[in-house]
Amino acid sequence: MDKIVDWFSIFWQESAEGTGTYAYTLLLGLQLTLEISVIAAVVAFVMGSIVGVCRTLPSPLVRRLSGAYVEFFRNIPLLVQLFLWYFVLPELLPRDIGMWLKQVPHSNFYTAAFGLGLFTSSRVAVQLSAAITSMPRGQKMAATALGLTTRQSYTNVLLPMAYRIVFPPLTSELLNLIKNSSVALTIGVAELTQSARNMDSYTFQTFQAFTAATLIYLVLNITITAVMRRIEHGVAVPGMLVAK
Repeated sequence: MDKIVDWFSIFWQESAEGTGTYAYTLLLGLQLTLEISVIAAVVAFVMGSIVGVCRTLPSPLVRRLSGAYVEFFRNIPLLVQLFLWYFVLPELLPRDIGMWLKQVPHSNFYTAAFGLGLFTSSRVAVQLSAAITSMPRGQKMAATALGLTTRQSYTNVLLPMAYRIVFPPLTSELLNLIKNSSVALTIGVAELTQSARNMDSYTFQTFQAFTAATLIYLVLNITITAVMRRIEHGVAVPGMLVAK
């Protein structure tokens, strides 16, 4: 019993950073992880939807440009992309703009959020375009026969069904996005993993620090999975299999 008490006691000690206890420090890291993930998820969904639709449009030029977008963000490692946006891009821009970017408050946080969102958007785009192209041609033909424009066909007929089809893989992408947010520590964002590393550096309690971070990630992702699974049952296309 005493060993268990000693194991947990480290979390109630004041952190060397002066932000409260180590438990509170981990919670602050979790907060940053969630904030990065929410912003990145919005960016990924919006950009992924736009590019995914463009990949299915009749225009060859639009399809090529959207394909180039996907290949760029999908084939460069996330870590390299964050370094490009944070360290390289300000040096390539005009001096005044580059200096402004470097001085933007919390620039590393926004770089991590938008960089992760763009990286994930390429995967969302591929999945959404695959869902649209897998739908029966009769749906698009029926929309055309009703006199709907291309925009109306997508917004009223194709996309509502495509989102329902692609919902399960989007759940997996959301979980991957949360886990990939740990890469933000490489550009100085004190998210959950970095908070655990700081705790380890100050206390040398490696087991406690990373076990706590692991459990937090596990509980967070299991909770999100359970919520998304309930939503999935509600929006599932009749006749299609859904996870139980």
